[in-house]
Amino acid sequence: MMAKTQNIKPIYTVNPWKFIIWLFIISIIMLFAAFTSAYLVRRAEGNWTEFEIPVIFYVSTAVLLLSSVSMHFSVKAARKGDTGVLRKWITVTTIGGLLFLLFQVLGWQDLQAAGVYVKGNPAESFYYVLTGTHLFHVVTGLGVLLFAFYSTFKGDITITQMEVCATYWHFLDILWVYLFLFLIYFR
Repeated sequence: MMAKTQNIKPIYTVNPWKFIIWLFIISIIMLFAAFTSAYLVRRAEGNWTEFEIPVIFYVSTAVLLLSSVSMHFSVKAARKGDTGVLRKWITVTTIGGLLFLLFQVLGWQDLQAAGVYVKGNPAESFYYVLTGTHLFHVVTGLGVLLFAFYSTFKGDITITQMEVCATYWHFLDILWVYLFLFLIYFR
């Protein structure tokens, strides 16, 4: 006699790469929550130097936001199967990411020229730690982006790969906007 099955529920799965990227994003959020909390606690203790944020950081923010827009168009093109448009937008996104990296380094040079150093006042040190840690994650994002760029031109990119790349890239953009506004407001 066969056993009667009752209420068989479907098993839902998540793409492993999407799961991994979300775990990575959650860990980064926790890291920056700790950093910004430490920043606020240390700031409240006093001995906090105010300094001007170089204009190039504002420019780099605009570049990063534009690269997020171009990434959106990249994913849209991938979903439509439009390889030519995808190649155009992933190129724009990659150039934007590389420009952001360059502008951050130039911004640090501007800070040093103004006498703001890593070993200076705690405000100065925190600025470098927060922007440097974000920049490290941008470098990892550029690795993912360069993989997508290469795969796109090789004709070997999947929609899931583009979505994972876009998720991480958009997250890095949102994280930078949060950090930048935080650093402007809590100087």
